Amino acid sequence: MKKSLFISIFTILVSVSLFTGCGKSDKEEPVKELLGAGATFPYPLYSKMFDEYNKSKQIKINYQSIGSGGGIQQLTSKTVDFGASDAFLSDEQISKFPAPVVHIPTCLGAVVITYNLEGNPTLKFTPDIISDIYMGKIKNWNDEKITKLNPDVKLPSKEINVVHRSDGSGTTFVFSTYLTRVSDEWKKSVGAGTSINWPVGLGGKGNEGVSGLVNQTPGSIGYVELIYALQNKLPMGTLQNKSGNFIVPSLKSTNAAANSTIPDDTRISLTNSDAADGYPIVSFTWILLYKEQKYDNRSEAKAKAVVNLIWWMTHEGQQYNEALSYATLTPEAVKKVETNLKSITYDGKPILQ
Repeated sequence: MKKSLFISIFTILVSVSLFTGCGKSDKEEPVKELLGAGATFPYPLYSKMFDEYNKSKQIKINYQSIGSGGGIQQLTSKTVDFGASDAFLSDEQISKFPAPVVHIPTCLGAVVITYNLEGNPTLKFTPDIISDIYMGKIKNWNDEKITKLNPDVKLPSKEINVVHRSDGSGTTFVFSTYLTRVSDEWKKSVGAGTSINWPVGLGGKGNEGVSGLVNQTPGSIGYVELIYALQNKLPMGTLQNKSGNFIVPSLKSTNAAANSTIPDDTRISLTNSDAADGYPIVSFTWILLYKEQKYDNRSEAKAKAVVNLIWWMTHEGQQYNEALSYATLTPEAVKKVETNLKSITYDGKPILQ
C-alpha cells in the first residue's frame, strides 16, 4: 500500500515537473526568424543589414523583395512580421488596415532618369521634358526641347522608347508623385500611385526589370533607383530642381533634399523640394508594422524581436547605408523614428521603455 502510494505521488511530481519545465522552455525559447516583404529599392541594403544582424543576434530575417504593393498586401493579411514600402500609406489605405500601422523610415533614396544612347552622354532634363516624354508628347531624341537644352550633344533622330514599372511599386509612386508636382496635365490626366495607367511605354518588373530593358534597348529611357543605375553603370540625367538648378543625382544631393520639416508620422514626400542643392526626386523608404503587436496569437518575444530589429536598422545599421549608395537618416528623422518605435505596444504596454 505504502509502495503504491509512493509510486503515485512520484508519478504526479514528475508529471508536474515536466509540465512546468515545458512551459518555461516555451516561454524562454528565443525567436530564430522574422518574416518581411515589400520594396525592391532597399533590398541590397536590407540584405546587408539582415546578414549582419543575424551574425550578431542569431536571428534570421527572411525578406521577400516583391515590391511595395506586395509588402503592403502581405502586412494587411498579417502573413509577415513587417512590410516595406517606398510609398507611405494614404489615408484611404490606412482605413483599410485592420489596425493602426506605424511608418518607420530606414533610409533615403533617389529615383533617377536613365537612358541608352550611343556614347551615353550626360544629358540635362527639365521637369516639362520628362513629363512630355512620359505623356508621349516628345517622341524623338532630337526634339527641339531636348537639343536646345543640350547643345553640346549630338542627339540622334531616334524614337524614344519609354520604359516604366509593370508592377505596383513605391518607385513608381515617387516618380509619379514628382510628375504631379511639376505638371498640371499629368496631375489631371494620369496622377500618382504605386500603379498607374501609363500613357505610353513598355513595362519591366522591378527596378531590375526596368534597368535591364533600358540596358538592352537602344534609344530607351526609364526611371530606376539611384543604386540600380550605379550598379549597372547606367547613365543618369542631370535634372533641374525647383530652384532652377541642374542637379546631379548623388548621396549628397539626396541628403540635401531631406532638409525639410518631417511630420510626426513621417509620411512626407520629398519630391520637388525647396532645397536649392537638393535633387528633386527623393523619398524615404519605410518599414511598416502594426502599432499593437498582440494579434493572431503573436508572442511577446516575437513582438520585441521585430521592434529591436528595426531600432537596430535605424541606429547601428545606418553605418551600412552610404557604402551601398543609400543616404542615411537625418537627425530629425531619427528622433521621429524613436518616438514612433516607442509608441508600439504589446497588450497595450510599450515594448521599448
